[in-house]
This record gives sequence, structure tokens and C-alpha cells, in this order.
Amino acid sequence: MDEIILKLENITKIYPNGTVANKNINIELKKGEIHSIVGENGAGKSTLMKMIFAIEKPTEGKIYYKGKEVHFQSSMEAINNGIGMVHQHFMLIPSFTVAQNIVLGSEPTNGAFIDMKQAVKETQELAKKYNFDIDVNQKVADLNVSAKQKVEILKTLYRDAEVIILDEPTAVLTPQETEQLFEQLVKFKEMGHTIVFISHKLNEVKQISDRISVIRLGETKGTYDAKDITIQQLTELIIGKSLDTSFDKYKTEVQDPEMILDVRNFNYKENNVSKVKNVNFSIKGGEILGIAGVQGNGQEELIRAITGLVPFQEGTIKLGNTEIQNLSILKKRNAGMSYIPEDRMIDGCAAEASIQDNMISTTYTTDKYSGKVFLKSGKIRDVSLKLIKRFSVKTNSEKEKVSSLSGGNIQKVVVAREWSTRPKLMIAEQPTRGIDVGSANYIHQQLVQMRNEGSGILLVSADLNEVMALSDRLLVMYDGEVVGYFDSLKGVTESDLGLYMLGVERQSEEELRRACYDN
Repeated sequence: MDEIILKLENITKIYPNGTVANKNINIELKKGEIHSIVGENGAGKSTLMKMIFAIEKPTEGKIYYKGKEVHFQSSMEAINNGIGMVHQHFMLIPSFTVAQNIVLGSEPTNGAFIDMKQAVKETQELAKKYNFDIDVNQKVADLNVSAKQKVEILKTLYRDAEVIILDEPTAVLTPQETEQLFEQLVKFKEMGHTIVFISHKLNEVKQISDRISVIRLGETKGTYDAKDITIQQLTELIIGKSLDTSFDKYKTEVQDPEMILDVRNFNYKENNVSKVKNVNFSIKGGEILGIAGVQGNGQEELIRAITGLVPFQEGTIKLGNTEIQNLSILKKRNAGMSYIPEDRMIDGCAAEASIQDNMISTTYTTDKYSGKVFLKSGKIRDVSLKLIKRFSVKTNSEKEKVSSLSGGNIQKVVVAREWSTRPKLMIAEQPTRGIDVGSANYIHQQLVQMRNEGSGILLVSADLNEVMALSDRLLVMYDGEVVGYFDSLKGVTESDLGLYMLGVERQSEEELRRACYDN
């Protein structure tokens, strides 16, 4: 009989404001299995993980660990009892070495002093035991994303974690890095660890899981053997209906498209280090140009310079016939640019402001919303309600604070605002990161509709499924340069693109020059 290591029995969580995050959740985790938990944003997954990890406490219900009811008072108590969590946003100190990060808070000592020699020895042995190829003396600041994730996992293993919760662990990994992670997770399982895998990527969930539990609207909709359920069935359980995620058949050809964006000889340095090197590309109306690449390869600096979030340095950028590289953000918006930023909380919204204030935050000075003395509150409310309805934002009121919404609904508010200006150019940077399959599908539909209506879309995403499903043409960036250009994605696989993303493959200078200058 399979040993149940962690059991959640009738778990309910009701917040003081009356929000019901979880209702009678029942899930059993077996020792030595990979168990995925899937659901929409706002379905209650994060709250449930926080209760397992003792960040939150259940309102009702019981948690059993190794056959005994537990009431952990803190995350440290959960860690000390063998439950570890690798958060989506890493909790590492960049200036520390790998070894220092792994042992932090549990350092070996020699008398009254920390024994760093012993720490290095123990972390080297740990990395070797779990087949992690990593230099424990290297500074975390010098590691790529995949290596940082390994450090986070080793932190939990150093503390003898028997249950390891992984929150969106493949969000910024290439297909090759994901496969490597999955090989390691299978080894963990074989060594007796239980893995809780949280992800919105259902193809990966299906591939890696032994069993899958589905949560919808705070309630469990069953636990299924991965081999017995299809991705289509999972989707229907998660959102309550089927989805069509193929977009090519919805795309229509725009006649005589105008040049929307033209980027020439773009270079960007940070602290005298080249971050973007001689990038050239253009976008016409009625097309989606995708930029693929692992995070940290120049995409962020490129987008922030185009949008005006950092000072422009070198090159030219034309929006239509207007050079915009030295214009203010407001003037760029007035010229027809909209922007869905990578970080919705920092750059995308004012978290403590209302939904309706966020909806008009980039256009409130226009005659549409601004009177001679006061803002036109009735008009603002009407427009906000229409956008809330169109984008299916789940809220009780347009006056509700954005911070009270789930991640997926916050993203819908941002996309709705940027869509509402009917821009010539939409820059969509990681537009669906960390949001569920239903919300992501709706945002994708809106981007395709904008494309069909003649807008140019610049789509930047670390999610290969996303860029491959939506893009008409595609660039791949590595180490600040364009290393691959694809005029069509027919016959191109994720593995093909992954090799360019890792810097293993690179097209010739002649191919790239012809592709980037002639399109």
C-alpha cells in the first residue's frame, strides 16, 4: 500500500474580508511521487501551498504529515520538519556564493565561528549526490537562471526536505533546461522525495506527473492519474469549458500593410557592459513579430529602451514615419504605442488604486475623460465597466483595489487598458506569465484581433509555446544579439529554438543581415 506522506482534509480558508480562497479541499500526497496541482489564477493554489508551508493558517480543516495532525507555527518549523518550497521568484543573495546561500541560517560551525570550509565540503557532496553540476564557490550573481533554480532546490535538500513544493519551476527555462530539471525530479522521486509541482503549462504537467489534482474556484475537482487524462480534459476541468489554442486559422491578411516599427543599429550598455548589440528588426501592420530567448539575454533592456523606461543610447527607432527614440513616454503613447510590461505589479499598475483608475491611468488627461475642472466620473465609470465586462475581470466593483485581484485578473486590467487606446504598436512583454490557461487564451485572442485590425505586435516571451502559437515571424536573442531569424515557423520545433536560446546554434551574419534588413 502506498504511504501517504501529506494529507489535506476539508481545508477551508476564508480571509477577514469574506473572500473564500479554499473550500473543503481534500488532497493526498504519496511518498515518492510527483503530484501536480493545477487551476486558474485565483483558484486557490497559492493559498493552499502557503497553508502547507505555514505562511497562512486554515480557517477549517486538518493537515496530516506522516500520519499525524500538524499545526506548524512558521515556515521555519515546516522546513525543520522536512517540507521545503522553491518560490517562483528566487530567494537568493546575489553577492553570496552558492555554498553560502545553501547553508544560510543552518551554517556548520567550528566553536563560535561559521566553518565555511565544512560548508563548501557539505554542499559539494550534496550537489554530487543529486547529480547537480554546479560550482559551489561561484557567486550567485554570476549564475544563469537554471543554475539559480538548482541552488534553490539544493537549499531545500540541505535541510532534508522530504516534500518539495515547486512553484512554476519552468517559467524561464529553455526546453533543454526543462528536460534536465525533469530528469532530476525523477531522481528525487526515486530517492523517496515527494514533489508538489505547480504549473500552468499543462503539457509539462502531463509529462512529469504521476498524479494531478485540479482546483477550480477554491474547490477540488478530483485527483487523476496523469496517464489516464488528456490535456483537453484537464483544460475543461480547470476552466469549466474546452479551449481552442490554435490561432493561425483566426489570422487574416492585412492589405497593403504600413511599416509600424523600424529598429536600426540598436546598442545598449549598462555599467559599461554591452547588454544589446547591434539589433535590427522591423514590424509591419497586421503581423506579430516574436522575440524568444532565456531571460537576461538583452530582451528586457531592448524593450525598456524602446518604451522609454530607460534612457536611449544608440541607434534609431521609428514608429511609422516618426523617430521616437528621444521622445517622452507620453509622446510615444500619443504616437500610437501601447505596452504590456513584464512586471504587472511594478510597471503595469498602481496596486492600491481602483480598477477604474488603473483603466484610465494613461489617458485621463484626454478630452474624453478630463473636463475643464474635474474628471468626467460618469464616462470613466462607463468605460471601465465595459472593459471589465469585455475582458472578463472577476471583481465585485470597478472601485475595488487592483491589489485585491488575482494575478490573472490584474493582468486583464493591464491588457484592457493598453488595448483600449487602439494602438498602432502593441509591445507585449511576457503578457501571460504566471496566469492560467483560460486567461492566457483570452489575452492571446485579443492580440490576434489587434493584429487582424492592422496593429503591429511585438511579442517578447520566454514561453516558447506562446511565441510559436502567436508569431508570424520570430527572432531569437542570445547574449544581447539576434542569433536566429525565422520568416515562418512551419517545421520549426521547440528544440530547434532551444538550441539558439542556449547559444549552441547561430545563423550566419549574412543570413541575419538579409533577414533583419529586408523584412
